[in-house]
Amino acid sequence: MNNTAYNDAAFVFELLFNKGLINAQQLDYLKEKHHIASRKGIDLIQWIDSLGLKRADAPGKILTEADVLEAVCQEKGWSFRRLDPLNLDMEVVTKTLPSSFARTRLVVPIQWLDNVLEVASYYPEDQELKDDIERVCKSPVSFVVAPKGDIERVIHEFFDFRRSITAAEDVLSAPEVDISNLEQYVKLSAKDLHASDKHINKAVDHLFQYALNERASDIHIEPKRKESVVRFRIDGVLHTIYRLPRVVHEALCTRIKALSRLDIAEKRRPQDGRIKLSWKDQDAEVRVSTVPVAFGEKVVLRLQSAEILMSDLDRLGFSESDFATYKKFLQNTNGMILMTGPTGSGKSTTLYSTLRYLSSPDVNIVTVEDPIEMVYEDFNQIAVQPQIDVTFSTILRNILRQDPDIVMIGEIRDAETARYAVQASLTGHLVFSTLHTNDAAGAVTRLKDLGLEPYLIASTLIGVVAQRLVRTICPECKSKTWISSKELEPFGCKLNQEKAQVYYGKGCNTCRKTGYFGRIGIYEVLSVSKTIKDMIHDKRSEGEIKRQALKEGMRTLKFDACSKMLKGITTLDEILRVTY
Repeated sequence: MNNTAYNDAAFVFELLFNKGLINAQQLDYLKEKHHIASRKGIDLIQWIDSLGLKRADAPGKILTEADVLEAVCQEKGWSFRRLDPLNLDMEVVTKTLPSSFARTRLVVPIQWLDNVLEVASYYPEDQELKDDIERVCKSPVSFVVAPKGDIERVIHEFFDFRRSITAAEDVLSAPEVDISNLEQYVKLSAKDLHASDKHINKAVDHLFQYALNERASDIHIEPKRKESVVRFRIDGVLHTIYRLPRVVHEALCTRIKALSRLDIAEKRRPQDGRIKLSWKDQDAEVRVSTVPVAFGEKVVLRLQSAEILMSDLDRLGFSESDFATYKKFLQNTNGMILMTGPTGSGKSTTLYSTLRYLSSPDVNIVTVEDPIEMVYEDFNQIAVQPQIDVTFSTILRNILRQDPDIVMIGEIRDAETARYAVQASLTGHLVFSTLHTNDAAGAVTRLKDLGLEPYLIASTLIGVVAQRLVRTICPECKSKTWISSKELEPFGCKLNQEKAQVYYGKGCNTCRKTGYFGRIGIYEVLSVSKTIKDMIHDKRSEGEIKRQALKEGMRTLKFDACSKMLKGITTLDEILRVTY
């Protein structure tokens, strides 16, 4: 070990105790057991990390390598840094030092600052290491200390991916003119792009693994004039991850199209497919969409794991009163329940979680989807295939012969689908579907616009759930602040005090300085009561229906969002972004 501070068990143990990271009992335990690590030659900090001790100052959190290392750095006056791959420049990381050197010496180049190379190292006092890097780079070097796990992760993810891309770039040669680039006209010659080449295969595998590890919901692979850009959507926000040589773009797309059983020769028309991945002992579904853009084919991959798409209903974000109302909807054996909201508002998650909640051996659940979001054995799932005239309406025309108890229609898009959905609910089936409307009451207007008679809507509609997704505050950097109670009035929240205590995220390594980690639903649950049925039948306006629902206890999306803010779940900025 290069740093005596890391090996000095007495120093490290007392430091952790004095900083309140461990209690007296844990201190005695470490003193008693540390000889095991020293006898085996195990790094002291790595050994402490492996014990999984609970932090004395933060119940529910585990004492990690980063916690110990940060405490040592503060005491020694070293600069400590957590490494976030999304904030690192691949060019600097992979092209400044040789891969073998970075792996064996545990260093990662971070950035150039005024001709000084900033390097993350696990050994900040290793002068020989510093001299070696300065000799290789021919420039001054400054060290920051980073956890060994962070350094190894970056080296693995960046260098392995770069090696695959570089190898593929060497094999592939750019065509003189690319027909997929709309700025050009004639394709004179082009080599086989070797979609099955092992380097491209490794690069695509890495892309999937990296995206799943980073909790990405989407991967965008976008061709530009001189490069290809890879972006991940994390918690609803896009982050640029890689900038790749333009020559490998088509090979990456071809590999992904081959995996999803798309026509690899067809580059002029949009295509949709799917891939099933095995990841960390569970399956993940990948929906693939390709579309021709100005500089080639753009590929978007939607990543969905069963853990997210099929959550427990009580974990989706329903308030206690809304959850009670929604569960009353589910007690019906016939009728129609609708989810509304824009694309990406969590409607599919709510639907799948609901169907899973209702699923049992004595219930036949049939779904009609375009495309199937997640294959689940307990449902009988039918995929819409317009190219062979298998549409929502043609399937629904025959679906009642399949003796369903519950029918889920991916989306009501046209008058014919709406009519069949109503017919299914009128003949003793419980029907779930989605609409694109801004609020719950708007679903009634939308159904009327699709040509349904008000009396049919009134007799079949059980309830409507409007929803959005808001980002939740990062628990690691959650902080208190105060806002004026007047700022809450537009949300329908009235307080008997001038100021309200709310929370926000300062920004830390866990949340990538965003202040947010994860998302949760906000809901507006409209129950179609006898009075509202009469109002629909009498062709009353959307505004009148909404006012009646509010009288009967419905909470608006804004009110639910405000309630979650006051509970410290999300922030004022976030609910303003989502609800306005």
